[in-house]
Amino acid sequence: MLKFAYILIYIFIVFLISIIYKSFNPNNKESFRKIIHIGIGPLIPFAKFLDIDQTSALYFTGLVSILTFINYKSKLFPTIEDVDRKSYGTLFYCLSLFILIYLYWNKDSTSLIAGFFIMTFGDGLAGLIGKNFQSKSWIFFNQKKSFIGTVTMFITSFIVVFGLSYFQRYPFNINLITISLISTVLEQFSIFGIDNLIVPISAAFCFNFFITGL
Repeated sequence: MLKFAYILIYIFIVFLISIIYKSFNPNNKESFRKIIHIGIGPLIPFAKFLDIDQTSALYFTGLVSILTFINYKSKLFPTIEDVDRKSYGTLFYCLSLFILIYLYWNKDSTSLIAGFFIMTFGDGLAGLIGKNFQSKSWIFFNQKKSFIGTVTMFITSFIVVFGLSYFQRYPFNINLITISLISTVLEQFSIFGIDNLIVPISAAFCFNFFITGL
């Protein structure tokens, strides 16, 4: 129980930082969500450090997914879904984490972290930087994408997979670039927030297939 208290405290801190940010930038709805999006990233290695077992992690993530769905329907906390487009991104975010925990928590936690970090940091930073810096843009499936945001996604994805490979002492593999490219391409498919589901799962699968082989 104490372990989950630490997890809840961490989540509370992330939300508190987001709320404080929004109080100074009330019109920047997307940044509020992206701060949460990015801030939750370290939660997986933190939970592994606390030695939380897979079953408990699944129960916790499943509960959060259910609460997220209820909030989407009832708007108990409308700020979380307060964006200028129809999106199930928050729900997909939770579901992808549930699936990754089920597939890789015990089998290959490095691949789990690779997929989750690419979503949280790669996709999160791409959204933040893409919306705050002007660059060439295009419309893909009714979603606006920018050159600088796309480049940010690729660079961040590569840093994630290269860093994890280096930390785990895997030899350099050209497929690190392949994983980064696949993640960047899939991030373009962001209609209804579906990228929060397909990017992390695909990235984790590719990292497991190409790099860890577990």
